Amino acid sequence: MAALSPLSVALLVAVTVGLAAAILAWRERPEPGATWLAVLLTGQVWWATFLVFELEAATLPAKALWYDVQWVGVVAIPVGWLFFALEYTGRDRYVTPFSIALVSIVPVATVAVAAAGDPGNLLAVDRVVRETAVGTFLDVAPGPLYYIIAGYTYLLGAVGSIPLLQLIRDDARPFRGQSAALLVGTAAPWGGSVAYLTGAIPIPGLDPTPLVFAVSGVAYLFALSRFRLLTLAPAPRRRARQLVFEQLHDPVFVVGTEGLLVDLNESAAETFGIDRRDAIGEAAAAVVPKYDSVRELAAGEADKPRAIPIVGRDGQRPYEATVREVVDDHGRTTARVIAFHDVGAYLGQQQRLNVLNRVFRHDVRTETNLIRGYAEQLRADPTDERALSVIEESAGRMLELSERTRTAGELFDPTEEAKSAPLPEVVDEVVAGVRGVDPDARIEVGSVPDVRVPVVLRVVLENLCSNAVRHNDAESPWVRIDAAVADGWVEVTVADDGPGIDPAEYDVLDRGTETPLRHGSGIGLWIVKWGVDHLGGRISFDERDPRGTAVTVCVPVDRSESTGGGRGASTLGDGSVDDEWGTLGSLPNAGR
Repeated sequence: MAALSPLSVALLVAVTVGLAAAILAWRERPEPGATWLAVLLTGQVWWATFLVFELEAATLPAKALWYDVQWVGVVAIPVGWLFFALEYTGRDRYVTPFSIALVSIVPVATVAVAAAGDPGNLLAVDRVVRETAVGTFLDVAPGPLYYIIAGYTYLLGAVGSIPLLQLIRDDARPFRGQSAALLVGTAAPWGGSVAYLTGAIPIPGLDPTPLVFAVSGVAYLFALSRFRLLTLAPAPRRRARQLVFEQLHDPVFVVGTEGLLVDLNESAAETFGIDRRDAIGEAAAAVVPKYDSVRELAAGEADKPRAIPIVGRDGQRPYEATVREVVDDHGRTTARVIAFHDVGAYLGQQQRLNVLNRVFRHDVRTETNLIRGYAEQLRADPTDERALSVIEESAGRMLELSERTRTAGELFDPTEEAKSAPLPEVVDEVVAGVRGVDPDARIEVGSVPDVRVPVVLRVVLENLCSNAVRHNDAESPWVRIDAAVADGWVEVTVADDGPGIDPAEYDVLDRGTETPLRHGSGIGLWIVKWGVDHLGGRISFDERDPRGTAVTVCVPVDRSESTGGGRGASTLGDGSVDDEWGTLGSLPNAGR
C-alpha cells in the first residue's frame, strides 16, 4: 500500500482536530449555537476528508468524483457559520425553518448540480490533472456557478461575523476571547480561499483552504475549552436583557434623537392602550403620554422629577417620569429612555399616614381631653347632665372616627380589591347603611344602570352619604343617588340639601397634604378621595341651589362582567323625586 502524501497527512491532522471540536460542540446541545457549530465543523471535516481521497486518486474521473463530493461540506460551512453566529449571540428569532430554507437554496442547488455531474459545466469549465513537486492535483477552471457560490459563501460569512465583531469590545472578557477565537477560526479558511481564487498560490490546483482547517479547528477547540464557548454564551444575557425590558412593570419608551418612537415595552403598550406595531416609527409626541412635560425633564428645565397625572386603561394615576440618555462610544446621544413609575401607591400611603397621624394626634387627643375634663366635672357634681351629654357625644364621635378608620382599611384589602358587584346592589347596601345612621333621612335613588363595579366603590358611597346625613342641620336630611355609564366609566352623583362643604376642605384635598394649621375637619372626605384614587377614578364637587352639595365620582366599570339593563328612579323615605340639579362642572384630575 502506497504511503500517504505529506499534504494528505496534514489534511488528516485537520480532520482529527475538526472532528474533536465537532464532537465537543455536538455534546453541548441544546446550548445556543451548539448544533450549528457542529454543522460547520462537520462541513470542514467532510471537505478535508474527501480532499484526501481526491489527492490519493490516480485518475481524472476518480479525482473529479471526489471533487464533486466535497461540495456537500463546502456549502454546509457558511450556512452553519451564519446560524451559529445568530443563535450564539441571542438572535435566534432569525433562525426559523423559513430562513434556513431560504438561505439553503443556493447551497442545495450547488450540491444538486454537482450530484448530476455538472451539466453545462456550471461548476467547472475544464478539469485537468497537474503533476507538481508536492503531489498530483485536479486543476479546475471555475464555471459561473462556482463564482456565485464563492460570493454567496463570503456574504454569509460576513453577515455572521457582524454580531461577533460587536462582542470584541464587550465588557465581559470571556465573550471577547470567544469572539476573537471564532473570528480567527473563520478568517483562516477565508484567507486560504481568497489566495486560491486570486491565483496567489504558485502550485496549480492546490486550494489551501482545507489545509488551514487545522488552524480553524484549534481556534474552535481553544474557544470551547479555554473560553467556555457554548457553556458561557452571550445569548442568555441578550435574551435576559430583552426579558427585563419586556417584563419590566414600569412603562418604558425609547425615543430617537429625531423625536420618533424607537421602541416600547409590553407594560407601556398595556398600560396606555398602545398598539406596538403601529406606534413604532411615529412621532413620540403622538404616542408618549404627556410628552411635553417629559421633554422638560430631558432638557433639564425641571428642577426635580414630579408626579404627572396620566390616564391609562386603569384610570388616571400619578406617574413619576425619568429620562435617561443612551450614549454611544463617542459620547453622542443616540436615544432617550423614558420610564414612567406609578407613584400612586407611594403617594397615597404617605398621604394616609399624614392624615391618620393628624387624626390620632389632634382629633382623638381633643376628644380624649374633652371626656377627661367633663369626667372631672362629673366627679365634682354627679348631677351635671350637660357634662354627661358632652361625654356621650364625644365618645360617639370617637366611635365614629374609629369606624371610619376601619372602613378606610377596606379600600386596600387585597381580598376586597378583586371583587365586583352589580351597581344596584352596591347602592342598596349604601342606602341601608345610611338608614341606620338616620332613620328620618329622605333618601332617593335615581336611575342606576345594572353594571358591575368594584366593591370598593361601596365604601366611597357610604362615606359620601353618611357625611351628607351626619353634617346636615335639617330635621329630615335629603340625599339623592344617581348614576350613568358611558365609554366604560360609571359616574355616580350623591346630592344633598345640607349646609355645604367648607372651601378649606376642598383646599386640603386639592393640595393632597395637611399641615398643623390647615387640615380637614374629619376623615370622611379623605376616605372618599383615597377610594376614588385607588380605583383610578375622578371626583368633583359642586354647590347646589339654594343649598347643598353634589359630589360626583367617576370610576372604571369592572370589565370582567356587565349585566346590562338598568333601574328606573325610585324614592325611599317620604320625599319626592327632585330633578332640580345643580350644574356639575367638569371632572378634575385624579389626585384632587
